[in-house]
Amino acid sequence: MTDQVKYTQKLKGAKVLVIGGSSGIGYGVAEALVEHGAIVTVSSSNPDRVQKTVDSLKKSYPSASDSISGHACNLGDQATVEDNIKQLFEKVGKLDHVVYTAGDPLAMMPLEDVSMEKMVKAGMVRFFAPLLVGKYAPKYLSGGPKSSITLTTGSVSERPRPSWSVIGSFATGLQGMCRGLALDLKPIRVNLISPGAVDTELWAHMTDEQKANMFKELAEKQPTGAVGSVQDVVHSYLGVIQDYNMTGSMISTNSGTLLV
Repeated sequence: MTDQVKYTQKLKGAKVLVIGGSSGIGYGVAEALVEHGAIVTVSSSNPDRVQKTVDSLKKSYPSASDSISGHACNLGDQATVEDNIKQLFEKVGKLDHVVYTAGDPLAMMPLEDVSMEKMVKAGMVRFFAPLLVGKYAPKYLSGGPKSSITLTTGSVSERPRPSWSVIGSFATGLQGMCRGLALDLKPIRVNLISPGAVDTELWAHMTDEQKANMFKELAEKQPTGAVGSVQDVVHSYLGVIQDYNMTGSMISTNSGTLLV
């Protein structure tokens, strides 16, 4: 029987922390991990959202209720971010994998509006915090190539856009971070997922009409003819977690937007 499930049971019993797991891609990753039999802990900045996420996952997967938990961790405050990350790992304990999908509103701004304060704020959740995760996670990871850290960037890391110089610099920097951590943390594996536009709560600041128009325009341009869905993009995360031969690599899942 073991030989018949060597591909489908690879995550069964694995302990995984999903930082940014209360919404969007992170929530989808958490769902998929639960479906694959993993023991999942979700984390985000808001305690209420963490609890709602845990409750939602338990409701959706009642048979896995004992394998789902959550802890809040604020990543947006420079004064406390390192201590908060350290405490998060202390609370969660031993792990096999860490998935980092945490984000905040995209800091798009004209270059003339850039200041040091704004740059630091723009990179806190999306750049500095994942680097600190790389610092503290190894103490709790099981070690060896069967354990991993998976980070998240975006397609702006490969195709720059006007007024995105700040956030684009951090996004591209994550490619270097991934490769550097893969060497610094070896044999623990470190990989990076780069999604294009995906239908998530990231666009909640837009009206329904604005979002529909933007997605229609994107879909017409992209080779797939569609905007990415969480359910599709999640498979890239599952892939790098389970591929013990992959480290220091980036997977782009972007509807082919870089081709046109």
